[in-house]
Amino acid sequence: MTSFVEEARREKLKELRKRGVEPFGYRFERTSLARSALDGFREDDKAVHRLAGRLVLLRPMGKVTFGHLEDASGRIQLYFKRDFLGDDTYGVLKLLDLGDLVGVEGPLFRTQTGEVTLQVRGLTVLAKSLRPLSLGKEDASGVRHGELSDPELRARQRYADLAVHPEVREVFKLRARVVSFIRKFLDARGYLEVETPVLQPLYGGAAARPFKTHYEALDTTVYLRIADELYLKRCIVGGLERVYEIGHDFRNEGLSRFHNPEFTMAEWYEAYADYEVMREIAESMVANMVEELFGTTTLERHGATLSFQRPFARKDYYSLVRETAGVDLMSATGAELREALKRRNVVETDQLTMPKLTDEVFKTYVEPTLVQPTFVFDYPKSLSPLAKVKRGDPQRVERWELFIQKREVANAFSELNDPEDQAERFAQQANLRAAGDQEAQQLDEDFLRALEYGMPPTGGVGLGVDRLLMILADQANIREVILFPMLRPQE
Repeated sequence: MTSFVEEARREKLKELRKRGVEPFGYRFERTSLARSALDGFREDDKAVHRLAGRLVLLRPMGKVTFGHLEDASGRIQLYFKRDFLGDDTYGVLKLLDLGDLVGVEGPLFRTQTGEVTLQVRGLTVLAKSLRPLSLGKEDASGVRHGELSDPELRARQRYADLAVHPEVREVFKLRARVVSFIRKFLDARGYLEVETPVLQPLYGGAAARPFKTHYEALDTTVYLRIADELYLKRCIVGGLERVYEIGHDFRNEGLSRFHNPEFTMAEWYEAYADYEVMREIAESMVANMVEELFGTTTLERHGATLSFQRPFARKDYYSLVRETAGVDLMSATGAELREALKRRNVVETDQLTMPKLTDEVFKTYVEPTLVQPTFVFDYPKSLSPLAKVKRGDPQRVERWELFIQKREVANAFSELNDPEDQAERFAQQANLRAAGDQEAQQLDEDFLRALEYGMPPTGGVGLGVDRLLMILADQANIREVILFPMLRPQE
């Protein structure tokens, strides 16, 4: 149903057309943005500026009207005067609303209150806003009222959120800079950016449930990838010795403030390297990124002071579980793990396999303690079917995860390159699937065939771009760093 306000705007639209004013323009050539025009102002400057943006304030005062125009760089005050514009153009102002997109041109001057202002000598309507934006109003104390603030609505109508909140636009500008930094960092180290299939005949590379669809042309089921790993390692087999991909993965899991089913990963793999080499690269990447983007190695985020000064802390997986949960994973039984989870009110554990119980104990007890950037090393073999066994300890694998602010942001292995060992691990995963673990890895015979041609020792890393952004942008929910996140259907 159209509201009274929207009907009034549509009436103004009709009136604009009746007057011969095109309400949806084709083009407007700007000479500058608001911020650069303001920064370049000189008292004797008579240059004519052409600016375009949204009207966010209009204050008629008889034969003059003051307004504010906002573009990507900020706001600038506008001064409309009937004597400068003529009756017809000045009359168009009565048909404009907040949120309308306009082009203006004229010189700058300083008002009696000292504000640098554009004296409008020309006005072009570029797009009539038929639905009012929740711009809000600021009271004398600086508090804004009536603006778009509901988190669900902001995520559902991101276009409106971006239009009224400059700080939200800054989050996504930061996101672009982070992705650009990752690409620049890896390119400088001789990595080759590649693209691997998003639609796959068999999914793998992580413990997750997939999205599946039907490919009509081949009459077969295909899956949206859950990770880039197995195809990137095929590239290593083929002689592309340093490869990376920044792309979307998809996991058929629940929604939470840390989980969106479509998310962005940066994965990179290097031949003749192991997980220690990858630790050095990841640490250097994150530390240098923070310093370049923020000009410091210390960030205040989520109520904590985070230090990205190298070296980051290093912790042992088994020691952390023993210290926080009082459980020795080298000898613990399923009953002991369930009892530990029960102490933290984790229920419905009876159907969990031993690897799932181990992982749940770590998530419940250890992760909440990992605030500063910390590498956790040497995971149980049962949790890591694609990683090489740790040298000198066959119960563990050479794997680390990087935690910051209580959440995992990166995962790395010394990649398993023994095809017979990999086949055995896949068989173990098949047993877990038979026992009810829907996220266990599937047998990928083509990947085994690739390994049989010979894959050099390889180190690999997967970095969660969205989760890293949550920390860098100081956001508590993953949907605040994804432009168009998945949301539950509206009732």
